[in-house]
Amino acid sequence: MAKIYKKTSGNGSIALYLGKRDFVDHVETVDIVDGVIKVDPAELEGRKVWVYLACSFRYGSDDLDLIGMNYRKDIWIQRQQIYPVVGTKPANTPMQEALLKKCEDQGHAFTFNIDTNLPCSVGLQPAPEDVGKACGVDYEVKAYIANEADDPDEKINKKDTCRLIIRKIQFAPGTIPAGPQADISKNFMMSDKLVHLEASIEKELYFHGDPIPVKVKINNETAKVVKKIKITIDQTTEVLLYQADKYTKTVLNEEFAEEVKGESTLEKTFTVIPLLSNNKEKRGLAVDGRLKDEDTNLASTTLIRPGMDKGMQGILVAYKIKVNLLVSSGGLLGGLTASDVGVELPLVLMSPKPADCEMGNSYVMIFWHA
Repeated sequence: MAKIYKKTSGNGSIALYLGKRDFVDHVETVDIVDGVIKVDPAELEGRKVWVYLACSFRYGSDDLDLIGMNYRKDIWIQRQQIYPVVGTKPANTPMQEALLKKCEDQGHAFTFNIDTNLPCSVGLQPAPEDVGKACGVDYEVKAYIANEADDPDEKINKKDTCRLIIRKIQFAPGTIPAGPQADISKNFMMSDKLVHLEASIEKELYFHGDPIPVKVKINNETAKVVKKIKITIDQTTEVLLYQADKYTKTVLNEEFAEEVKGESTLEKTFTVIPLLSNNKEKRGLAVDGRLKDEDTNLASTTLIRPGMDKGMQGILVAYKIKVNLLVSSGGLLGGLTASDVGVELPLVLMSPKPADCEMGNSYVMIFWHA
């Protein structure tokens, strides 16, 4: 049983069908984008039918496009002529065969291969008052009627087009490395004694929404007092295409009232969970690509393979955990003379690979979904 996604042009002459909208990057290969276009030649008036798959970076809103300022840059694009049929086509997939039977002689299959060095779908969260499409990297399959594939002088009427946004996604690898550890020893003015801080996580990679246990060890050799422990998780986003822009946003900030007096120790595990639901108001936060208004999560960490062109990625996302101790002298001036002792740990956030992420070859029933 499979759900089929369908979009029809305004004039009803062409309809675009896809069996799924999420296409998985398996590191070495990416799922093929296979679909079918139904063509009614009666309204073509001698024109042709084309389909393209484009990976684009949007860095402006739709209303700016309307006044002649294009705030969308194509990173990669492929086109195919669908009707009249030209050349040879690869063998049809089971999904295409099922759709072609439905469309009868008006159905035409198409297949695209996405390059492995292209970015995954990612968006920058708009402010609550923002309207239009969010900035970020997205993929679009578009069928259209035109005389030529890409003639800048030919204006294509919106009623002669139909499109579906798809996502290129990447799941966590099967093997997860052991977690990082960081430590620091710090002394203070007028004292030769040290505060030792060690922090670690069990593994390098955690899934979105999973609790993250942070193990903290403190050895306070001084006469000062550790007043509290603060754990933050920062998301660093680097936008590479339209300008060199790099910024950091805190996605989790928790304080723990654990006091460690002078000449004493503490060893404890603190559990934190970074969630998009706690960061809905933060404009510019990187999130995994959305389809319409469905829920998503914080953007997954960008995995850069050896030899990959970073400039092609559009947006790079990374995370780090920071553990800070607030150390004060105690007494009346304790708060005024407080200082920080801190360490940082790299963190990888990704989605687990679902058991059913690969479509089967059996198509018992087709649901048409606009």
